[in-house]
Amino acid sequence: MKEALGVLLAGGQGERLFPLTRDRAKPAVPFGGHYRIIDITLSNCINSGLRRVYVLTQYKALSLNRHIREGWSGTVAQELGEFFELMPPMQRTGANWYMGTADAVYQNIYSIGSEQPKHVIILSGDHIYKMDYSRMLAHHRETHAEVTLATLPIAPDEVSRFGVVEVSQNGEIVGFQEKPASTTVRSPFNPDTVDASMGIYIFDTETLLKALIADADEPNSKHDFGHNILPSMLGKKKMVAYSFVDENKKQALYWRDVGTLDAYYEANMDLCSVSPIFNLYDKSWPIRTRVRQYPPAKFVFGEPGRSGMAVNSIITAGVIISGGMVTNSVLSQDVRVNSYSEVDASIVFSHVNIGRHCRIRRAIIDRDVHIPEGTVIGYDPVEDKRRYFVTPTGLTIVTRDASLFENPVDPEFGERY
Repeated sequence: MKEALGVLLAGGQGERLFPLTRDRAKPAVPFGGHYRIIDITLSNCINSGLRRVYVLTQYKALSLNRHIREGWSGTVAQELGEFFELMPPMQRTGANWYMGTADAVYQNIYSIGSEQPKHVIILSGDHIYKMDYSRMLAHHRETHAEVTLATLPIAPDEVSRFGVVEVSQNGEIVGFQEKPASTTVRSPFNPDTVDASMGIYIFDTETLLKALIADADEPNSKHDFGHNILPSMLGKKKMVAYSFVDENKKQALYWRDVGTLDAYYEANMDLCSVSPIFNLYDKSWPIRTRVRQYPPAKFVFGEPGRSGMAVNSIITAGVIISGGMVTNSVLSQDVRVNSYSEVDASIVFSHVNIGRHCRIRRAIIDRDVHIPEGTVIGYDPVEDKRRYFVTPTGLTIVTRDASLFENPVDPEFGERY
């Protein structure tokens, strides 16, 4: 891994996570109470021995930049040439911001060249999974590939969300379709599934740089790996597939794209079960983050009808459950749930105060929100839509200025909820 350089793409707008991404980058959205989404990929890097990583940021990156600078710079030995380096658009190759995933890497071509890596590993900062990139790099070398794509099996009816990889019996890639409406392609290893791209690529550095330079000169290109770079290499470069090996140590493979509010919510809820599907407690594959100083969580009052309790929930430091009841929920740091209140199947970000006699169900409450006494959320869809941002599945998003999102527009489809 010392000959490899990681390039982590963390600059997407995250429109489908709005309003959680109104003031923060998608990779900076809290996850699992204690973490940010990007911590999962950065932890994979550390656990894989990948200790030279450029993090390419762009939109609303202040909190993300601060999180990486204060929480991750100290995890590597800078005197040994290791780094997690933030790379905002610097317009060294033109006057534009990043215009696509490939253009983001192209705009940092000089920085990549200065490190002289033998291989470049392209990663995404908004997926939840555990993967040892050193295994993938070993496969890349053993097969003498110039490009390697990580793949995972999906059902044929899911292909519109993924890049579809056509793989031959010997593991070489012979076709690639970016998010087709449907496909007749099937995995040679399981005819009931399709091999999908995980958005994780390993390139020989020379191969990557030549492809980026050629793509930059194409006026009609989207400057995207899935739409342009990978298809342009078919039949010209040796491209192989690497089947995802899950370090999560569960029977089923765990990989989640948390790019929508409902997917993000479900991934957090996965953590709350007695035997969580995604294991945060595996000491052999630790998930790291920026650690802030808060006192221990506290549960107070044990009177009939007024007991501070949490069941099947993740409760982080600084939380005080003062005579309230929390079930099947994820609470970030410095949250207070006051007496006689009930919080169920919800995600509560940091610095939230929930007043007395509140009832909250299937909600995401953004940071710094004060919920007034007696507030009811998640029980009356009509009232919720009048006051808050509500998804088509009935998930309620509460922000500090919730009135701004009355009768909101779906950013993807342009339809009002």
